[in-house]
Amino acid sequence: MSSRREILKAGAAAGTLTVGGVSVAQATQGVSKTEIVLGTLQDLSGPIAVLGKPIQNGMIMRVEQANAAGGINGRKLKLVVEDTGYDPKKAVLGAQKLLSNDKAFAMIGSLGTVVSLATMPMVLEKNVLHLLPITAHHGNYDPFHKLKFALTTPYPDSTRAGLKEMLKKGYKRVGILYQDDEYGLEVLRGAETGLKEANLALIEKTSYKRGATDFSSQMQKLRAGNLDLIILGTIVRETIGAMATARQLGYTGDFFGSQAAYMPAVARAGGRAVEGLYAMSEVATPYRDDPKNNKLLNDWMDAYKARFNEDADLWSVTGYLIVDIFAKAAEKAGPNLTVDSYVKAMETLSYPRSYLGSPDYSWGPNKRLGNNQARIAQIQNGRWNNVSDFLR
Repeated sequence: MSSRREILKAGAAAGTLTVGGVSVAQATQGVSKTEIVLGTLQDLSGPIAVLGKPIQNGMIMRVEQANAAGGINGRKLKLVVEDTGYDPKKAVLGAQKLLSNDKAFAMIGSLGTVVSLATMPMVLEKNVLHLLPITAHHGNYDPFHKLKFALTTPYPDSTRAGLKEMLKKGYKRVGILYQDDEYGLEVLRGAETGLKEANLALIEKTSYKRGATDFSSQMQKLRAGNLDLIILGTIVRETIGAMATARQLGYTGDFFGSQAAYMPAVARAGGRAVEGLYAMSEVATPYRDDPKNNKLLNDWMDAYKARFNEDADLWSVTGYLIVDIFAKAAEKAGPNLTVDSYVKAMETLSYPRSYLGSPDYSWGPNKRLGNNQARIAQIQNGRWNNVSDFLR
């Protein structure tokens, strides 16, 4: 059964207007005189719930702040969250509910490639905005559709750029472990492109099914290839499990992961097995005791902890940023908020680097990808540290 959380409901469920003395329903789904309905699909119970729960909290925090300040042009935000369990079939059911029952104005920040790709067609068919999904799959902005706006550098591009930089260390024998779905295939494509540009071959490749917990056969195959670098198209549990297995088998080379391996939980829970892992990063993982923090970041992290009684992490920041971007575009769209007015606002929106460690984001009339840069980070002493500037 899908779980649902409604945040800060405003008054009426639907607005009306009068034409020729006759009251008719408001034309824009999810927008009433007092409210804007946002739908999001998160994993709150499945293999990447460690992402979904802080994402949800970050979104809630920004929604509450917006509403406490009077809303967006006088309208309160209402966030409705559906739990997908990181299962595309469950995601489809959740999306149907958000679109038909909750009448969402926008589907925003939905988590996961398999979730986004499975639900996007029905969102667009309903003439509903598909905004800033938390996945780096190119299908979130390509082919062009006026209602699709993406946030994150595609996996092939970031993997290629990062691998190009990594190969400067002198790696010659490179292999890959990847999840057997669209996410993993995107990482594989980036790896193959990056190696081809360096006139190197992919020595060995092997895959696993989503949700796998045993990587013995895959890591034995990779270790037999005498590799000095293994690329990981993995997420949280798979990153930790694969690296721990490889170390137990005696592999002493390096690992390089996509953005999906750049997880606070990997550094926190992986221990010695993941020490030294490189991965691609866009928004930085914050640490409250980092002396390099500015006051704005520390104040934000303190407010988050006071609200949710837990420390903020990368995904808390991501959820917060996504709603903040939505709010700025909706404010810019003006009091007459429609799908078209919102699209025009997004096409001229510039969201500069912030104290939260995000890159510059911008979109345009022919541009639906907000950012095409990422940097390399490494786990050092149990924490993620950036070891390069932004790369293209």
